[in-house]
Amino acid sequence: MVTTDPATGTGPASEPAAGPPGGHPARWAILAVVCLAELVVVLDNTVLNVAIPSLTGELGASTADVQWMINAYALVQAGLLLAAGNAADRYGRKRMLLTGLALFGVGSLAAGLASSSAQLIAARAGMGVGAALLLTTTLAVVMQVFDASERPKAIGLWGAVNALGFASGPVVGGLVLSHYWWGAIFLINIPVVLIGLVAVAILVPESRDPRGGRLDLPGLVLSVTGMTCVVYAVITGPEEGWGSPRILVPAVLGAAVLAAFLRWERRTDHPMLDPALFRSRRFTGAVTGVVLITFGSGGALYLLTQQFQFVRGDSPLQAGLAVAPFALTVVLVNFTGASARLIARFGLPVMIASGMAVMAAGLAVVALVGDGGYGGILSGLVLMGAGCGCANPAIAEAVMSSIPKEKAGAGAGVNGTLTEMGAGLGVAVLGAVLASRFAALLPDSAGNAESLPAALARVSGEADLAAVAEAFASGLQTGQLAGAAAVLAGGCAAGLLLGRAGRSAGRRS
Repeated sequence: MVTTDPATGTGPASEPAAGPPGGHPARWAILAVVCLAELVVVLDNTVLNVAIPSLTGELGASTADVQWMINAYALVQAGLLLAAGNAADRYGRKRMLLTGLALFGVGSLAAGLASSSAQLIAARAGMGVGAALLLTTTLAVVMQVFDASERPKAIGLWGAVNALGFASGPVVGGLVLSHYWWGAIFLINIPVVLIGLVAVAILVPESRDPRGGRLDLPGLVLSVTGMTCVVYAVITGPEEGWGSPRILVPAVLGAAVLAAFLRWERRTDHPMLDPALFRSRRFTGAVTGVVLITFGSGGALYLLTQQFQFVRGDSPLQAGLAVAPFALTVVLVNFTGASARLIARFGLPVMIASGMAVMAAGLAVVALVGDGGYGGILSGLVLMGAGCGCANPAIAEAVMSSIPKEKAGAGAGVNGTLTEMGAGLGVAVLGAVLASRFAALLPDSAGNAESLPAALARVSGEADLAAVAEAFASGLQTGQLAGAAAVLAGGCAAGLLLGRAGRSAGRRS
């Protein structure tokens, strides 16, 4: 039987030159191990949010301390993703997976036993180093042990675990804090890390780029410096203000350093990231999809949590449970194999475009019925999850398959970096749209209040209170519709570029 290449929708599917049909004999057990490692990493992106009152009371943490406890992990993780992926290709993916687990475990132990804000911030940064290694090596290992026929399903499951981790963080944190002290949310990682270390040592085969060459030290320094500066600006921009010198300086510096990184990569004989990739329609289409789908989903979920907490009066845990159907739908679509079957039937370009269109429709539904009952929001969240569940594995497969298999770590680093950047930009840009619309519609009595609580504290009388609430609701709706437009545009652009790349490849063959 002639199969269709899911990457292009045309021609026969390419299979590995060697190895058993389907890939490594223990591939599904290996996938379970790497997904377990991935789950604890992603959980720790959001698990700390519900512990803020405990941290403030028991450690005497200031608002700035709490922000750094949360952001240190994400900042270090995002800044190191590209370098971590390159290290996995060069020094061995199994070796870096074990190293990442060990670092993450030591960091979790230090965080759980921290007795001051400074100690917890430092421990979270150490966990971020391990997390960067784990996120890149887990996906790179999946690329090595599965062949092209099963890879979309495997990547879909990997992505579903990612979504499950983000959604489960506040829930897991809330359950742990209801029985134990705040340090337990980190110490529960230790048994998982120990199991992972043993399982990886036994099951995962070693693999590396046979032509890794020497270490690109200038590229490493430039990429880490540039990414850290840009990610810092994106993460802290909403709190500091985009016009603040504390944001503008690192943003401009980061952009300049990344430009120098790309120039250096064009000159060196052993680049971390081949700049020629960005001349490929297939690669540019895939990365366009990565940035805009995470832009829309990250920004929309940020706005939704604002809506549930500020408008509906929910606690952080209740808000987390309210948006959980989005992630659960992603999990359902991938764990049932539905997304893999659709990708195999229709190809990557169609699935990316249609999946992102469905997700955009879900965002629009949430925006238009957000001030009503939860039933309308639930339907929008399910649509968002269904679209994301189909588009996300197709995008990840498009990114990874556009890069040589021996560079799988670098590909995972690119995918992870763009995911972090897209989500951060979504929060920043859609949050700015909300703030701008909110400020424009505030009554004069609210002055120049920058948040809903501040505005409500300044006004009195039912008419002004209602006007403030209406201004905030309008800001939420405008931000969500902007996110829907971005996701729809991204789906069209990614599908078009990938479709053209597939047709060009078909004509050449």
